[in-house]
Amino acid sequence: MMEADHHFDVASATPLTAGDEPVSGVPEAPTLNDNVIAALRTVLDPEIPVNIYDLGLIYKIELKDQFVEIDMTLTAPGCPVAGEILGWVEKAVGGVNGVGGVKVNLVFDPPWDRSRMSEEVQLELGLL
Repeated sequence: MMEADHHFDVASATPLTAGDEPVSGVPEAPTLNDNVIAALRTVLDPEIPVNIYDLGLIYKIELKDQFVEIDMTLTAPGCPVAGEILGWVEKAVGGVNGVGGVKVNLVFDPPWDRSRMSEEVQLELGLL
């Protein structure tokens, strides 16, 4: 059996917009990566009531067979719920059908800043 190895670098990804469709015109079934992202969007930053994916806290999602490794950061290094939020991420992604294991790495390089937020979140928070 060949091992599936997928690496998704959040910073270099081109998101699909509402008008984007596959060439065939038939919507594709969500991939494991799509489902992992959907799960990440259920985890809210407790200080800013916005999901951690659109807030720009997820730096890397790497899929290898059924194992998911995530690099993420925090809005501030001294975040009082740092330990808890990592557990929330692990639980959310671990609940995705097809995921057999999750490892969440906390990184601070590069440092997070508000430019990493999606445009929608910046609008929602009144930053644009």
